[in-house]
Amino acid sequence: MKHLLPVVGLLLAVNMTQAQQEPVDVKTVQETAKNYMKQGDYSNAVLVLNRGLQTNTDNLELQKDLAFAYYLNRDYSHGIEVARKFPDRQDADVQSFQILGMLYKAIEEGKECEKMYKTALKKFPNSGTLYNEYGEMLWSKKNYTDAIKLWEKGIETDPSFSSTYYNAAKYYYFTTDKVWCLIYGEIFINLESYSKRTAEIKMVLLDGYKKLFTDANMTKDQDTKNDFVKAFLDVMKSQSTFMGTNGVTPETLSAVRTKFVLEWFSKYAKAFPFRLYEYHQQLLKAGMFDAYNQWVFGTTNNLPAYENWTKTHQEEYNKFDYFQHNRVFKLPSGQYYQTVK
Repeated sequence: MKHLLPVVGLLLAVNMTQAQQEPVDVKTVQETAKNYMKQGDYSNAVLVLNRGLQTNTDNLELQKDLAFAYYLNRDYSHGIEVARKFPDRQDADVQSFQILGMLYKAIEEGKECEKMYKTALKKFPNSGTLYNEYGEMLWSKKNYTDAIKLWEKGIETDPSFSSTYYNAAKYYYFTTDKVWCLIYGEIFINLESYSKRTAEIKMVLLDGYKKLFTDANMTKDQDTKNDFVKAFLDVMKSQSTFMGTNGVTPETLSAVRTKFVLEWFSKYAKAFPFRLYEYHQQLLKAGMFDAYNQWVFGTTNNLPAYENWTKTHQEEYNKFDYFQHNRVFKLPSGQYYQTVK
């Protein structure tokens, strides 16, 4: 019996070693780590992910989660140690570069971050996410000219990604431009309809229309060499007299924009197919354009008045509200009309 004990012990040790070396289920590790991250327990998330990587050493998903957990735990040096290998991997995806970019930005490593984004965009030249985040990095360095070029490129190549419109709309709002702020801002709130950023851009839109109609010379300081801008201003100018005598309100904007859609489709729709204006036309035909304009401008202009409007136009409001929550707004490629200087 005594001779059997060492043998049994040896077998148990072998079995334990095999169990330790047996690959764990990656999805289980990820789920456990994500639950810890949701609870704010980033240290345990790091522990779980490192254990998982002991038997899945080359698993990109676990590595990304680990680098992100380090980021959340403000352990940027260890996060970069994991993530700096991502650009050299054949299977690196957009999210891999995103995470590394977040870590570089956290330690203000601008040179390496910019180098990384350039590498990423060579691999993913149509990623709105990468154009947007690269632009935000340049914006933080006060390189506004190159930032807007990147956001514009993101809009052109990935037209249904919302954040590039958000940043571009705010950029143009703080310039003398009166056109692209309105167009990009309204596209944004249709792509991202119910977030804190939506409320912010609604304010930009209302004030943007006030700027547009306040100046008697609507074309002043505008890029009238751009045919789309020229067409937009041509149609808007014909409504300026009405707006001037009635002020900028949700009701007057609804009336002006109704006339704009009708004139646009009679004069410019063939030359400039545009999903936003096609959507306006769709809402007009369905009898929901007034409700839509209240949704865009009413909450910002006068919240009590907007709430009263929804009560006195309950059927119209409910119809639009249901439609708005159940539709998907996307933009096709080939409808990019901006010309960045």
